[in-house]
Amino acid sequence: MSNNFQETYQKRRLLTGYISVVLSITFVLFFVGIFGLLLLNTKRVADHFKEQIVMTVYFNDAAKDIEITQLQKKIQLNPATKTVLYVSKETAAAKYAQDIGEDFVEFLGFNPLLNSLDVTFNAVFVNASTLTQLQEELEANGFVSEVVYDQPLVSLLDENIKKISWVLLVIAVLFVVIALLLINSSIRLSIFSKRFIIKTMQLVGANKAFIRRPFIWTHLKLGLLSALFATLLLAGLFYELNRRYPELEMLNDPLSIGIILAGIFVLGIGITGLSTFFATQRYLNLKTEAVY
Repeated sequence: MSNNFQETYQKRRLLTGYISVVLSITFVLFFVGIFGLLLLNTKRVADHFKEQIVMTVYFNDAAKDIEITQLQKKIQLNPATKTVLYVSKETAAAKYAQDIGEDFVEFLGFNPLLNSLDVTFNAVFVNASTLTQLQEELEANGFVSEVVYDQPLVSLLDENIKKISWVLLVIAVLFVVIALLLINSSIRLSIFSKRFIIKTMQLVGANKAFIRRPFIWTHLKLGLLSALFATLLLAGLFYELNRRYPELEMLNDPLSIGIILAGIFVLGIGITGLSTFFATQRYLNLKTEAVY
C-alpha cells in the first residue's frame, strides 16, 4: 500500500513538473511571438497611419466645375495619390451641422464653407518634402483658395518611425534573451529533480549519451507541445486583431505570420534540446558526493 502511494505520488510530482515546464515555456514563447508580430508589422502599422493623413484642397466660390474636375483627374493620375474625394460645400455643411448638432447655415443665413477635394496618399510618398511640394503646386492654381494638411503629424511620423522600429528591435532582442534564460531555468529545475537518477544510471555503467538521450527526447516533446500551444494562442490573437482592425490586413501577409510561427517552433524545440543537454551534462560531470 505504501509502495503504491509512493509510486502514485512520484507520478503526480513528475506530471506536475512537466505541466509547469510546458506552461512556462508556452507563455514565454507566446510573448516572444507578440514582440515578433510588433516588429514585423511596424512598417505596416506606420503605413496605415500615413495613409490616413488627408490633404484638403479648398476652391474659390468662383471656381468652375470643369476646372475642379480637371484638377481632380490630374491629382488622381499622380502616382503618389491613393484616393481623391470631392466634397461639395453643401455636403460639408450637412456633416458639420451633424457633428455640432446645430444647423449653422440657417443661423448664419449663408454657407461659409467651400467646395473641396480630400486627398490621401500612398504611404511611401507621405513625407514632409513631398507633401509640401505638392501643396505649393496645387496652390499655384488661381481657382484654389487653400491647401491644408496636418504638417506636424507628418513630420512626427517621418522622424519617429525609424526610432520606434529600433526601440522595438532592441526590446525584442532583450525579451528573447530573457525568454532563453527562463526556458533554461525551467529545464534545469526539471533536470535537478532527477539528478539522483542520472548519477545512479552512471554508477551502474551507463554511458553519458545513453543517459542523456531519454531526457533530451522527453524535453524535446515538451518543447514541441509548448510551441504548439503558443502557436494556437498566437493564431487566436492574429484572428482577433484582424477581426477588430481589418484595415491592418494582418492575415494578408502570410510570410510574416509564417516567419513568426516557424521562429516559435525553432525556439521552443531548439532551446529545450540545448538546455536539457547542458543541464544533464552538468550532473553527469559532477562527482557523486557533490550531487548531495
